Amino acid sequence: MAASALALVVACQTLTSPVARASGTTAEVWITTADGVKKLTRSADGTFDSGPRKVDITVDADARAQRFTGAGASLTEASAELIAGLPDRRRTALLNDLFSSGGDGIGLDYLRQPLGGTDFVSRLPYYSYEDDPGKFSIARDKQKILPLVRRALKINPDIRIMASPWSAPGWMKKNGWLGGGRLKPERYDDYAGYLVKSIQAYRKAGVPVDDLTVANEPLFEAVYPSMRMSSDEQVKLFRILDRKLSAAGLGTGLFAFDHNWSRPDYALDVLNKTSDIKRVQGASFHCYRGRPEQQQDVRDAGERVFFTECSSTDGENGTQDFSQALKWQTENWVIRTLRSGSETVVLWNLALDQHGRPNYGYCKDCNGVVEVRGDTVRKNAEYYTLGHVSKFVDQGARRIGSTTQGPGGVQNVSFENPDGERVSVVLNSARSARTFSLTEKGKSLVYKLPAGAVATFTWPGP
Repeated sequence: MAASALALVVACQTLTSPVARASGTTAEVWITTADGVKKLTRSADGTFDSGPRKVDITVDADARAQRFTGAGASLTEASAELIAGLPDRRRTALLNDLFSSGGDGIGLDYLRQPLGGTDFVSRLPYYSYEDDPGKFSIARDKQKILPLVRRALKINPDIRIMASPWSAPGWMKKNGWLGGGRLKPERYDDYAGYLVKSIQAYRKAGVPVDDLTVANEPLFEAVYPSMRMSSDEQVKLFRILDRKLSAAGLGTGLFAFDHNWSRPDYALDVLNKTSDIKRVQGASFHCYRGRPEQQQDVRDAGERVFFTECSSTDGENGTQDFSQALKWQTENWVIRTLRSGSETVVLWNLALDQHGRPNYGYCKDCNGVVEVRGDTVRKNAEYYTLGHVSKFVDQGARRIGSTTQGPGGVQNVSFENPDGERVSVVLNSARSARTFSLTEKGKSLVYKLPAGAVATFTWPGP
């Protein structure tokens, strides 16, 4: 399900600096075009001074859906290695671009942080925090990951952190090592304690953990850190972990599943069997199998939905086609995912090099939100896809009703920020320019959007 035929932007452009907010019936417009000439560029304002057109997006703020919790990616060890290696001024500029909501920044405010090693470590061997029983340490994370997360939190104190382990320490598992396998029945208590110690160690290091999953992709086993876990096994672990988190005075929320859209039944089984545990709040999903709409089953059951991982890849020629990437990502990661109940849009690696490395797993030519090549940084389509949401939709916003066309048409998702401001992210997925209207309370703004372009409209509520 990861996007194929996607690749890297040849050049990186600076975002247009923000100007004063529009007032009355005027909307600010920010646009990214398929050819990359405009990238999150402030365009001419639009005015709600017309009637609806044949293609119309009608916004209804009285139809309120899920809250918005954040957008971001994962600062993996691979990403941290590359970002830490940049010259100080360039590293500072990149972190501001990623996490600041003012100036040129896109204001990322959600990080999903692996607890221990993944396929995207900076070097072998893979690791956990307790490879030898009784010798717990997060020393490896303290080298580059945690200092960068702290810098991100200093730039944006509202960043929310989810922690996700790829595996329990090998000695806790039936196969005796990090790759694949299951927890030993007698080690559930040990593993729950290990997760509590991990959260406590992160907090002591200045990185509070708000949300937690207990096994990345529990239906997949690999040579890199991974661990199979059935829904019943996850229920058993949740009950032990809830008691230990409570005893430690930690309010960290638990999220079930953390795997593909194709298996909402797994998530629902866990949630149904732990309905008495207050800290079990919902489920998280990845993009690699299934459709975004399948996560709606969890939302319809009254549970929270987080979209927590997807990674796009380079095309056949080894370079990212910006226009294809922008269109596919906005349609699938932003519009369809958010319209299907998700509170987050969280991608995989924050940064990778031009070869999708450092990488010690199966994902070849994977892309980060940015590409770091030596001392240079290029902003991928992922950066702008996220930016069209994260720069404008505030934490605590609510998705509101809006009409939309399907694939090949003018698609959108709309929000109301806590201060009443409206935000609508619009994609023209047609092969030619389309004129449409954006309508609220009978007043319409008419706009012509080029083929494959994305625009974010913001305007005050009536």
